[in-house]
Amino acid sequence: MTNPEISSVPVTTEHVPIRSAKPFEAVRTALEAALPKLDNAYVQLLASGKVDAARDLLGRQGPLSIFGTRNHGQLLQIAGLLQRRAIQYDIGNPLTASMMTRHVLSSALYAPIRVLLSEDQDGRVAFEYDRPRASFGQFGDKDVDAVAGELDGRLMEVLVAAST
Repeated sequence: MTNPEISSVPVTTEHVPIRSAKPFEAVRTALEAALPKLDNAYVQLLASGKVDAARDLLGRQGPLSIFGTRNHGQLLQIAGLLQRRAIQYDIGNPLTASMMTRHVLSSALYAPIRVLLSEDQDGRVAFEYDRPRASFGQFGDKDVDAVAGELDGRLMEVLVAAST
């Protein structure tokens, strides 16, 4: 039996909060109206070897989609705390992800992007996320950086629009 090779590399990230004067539900509704839920039918198409059909289906989706959500505010009940409003979104695009992972497979660690929409104890609402350009930048690949830069702009645009 051989021992695994383990290494560690520090990574610098850029955390972005976007505060909104709108109520939580208004921001949530605006985001979910702007981004469709990802149509996972592409997974079956790929499993059946229908690559072109999967690509076409994904091409008809918006440039960003919601892959899934988790209600972290509700989870606070497990810790004996009052429920708070905090939804974590996985936002991205499988085609965009494939444009990065074809160059650096490890970039799959950060695709889709995690975005938190939360309301603090004083009722202030904000999105928070780590900037894609910084997260993907650790790989030092110009092709990944170019795609991450586009993703960064799209994500910022959508979150600002939902916040205003």
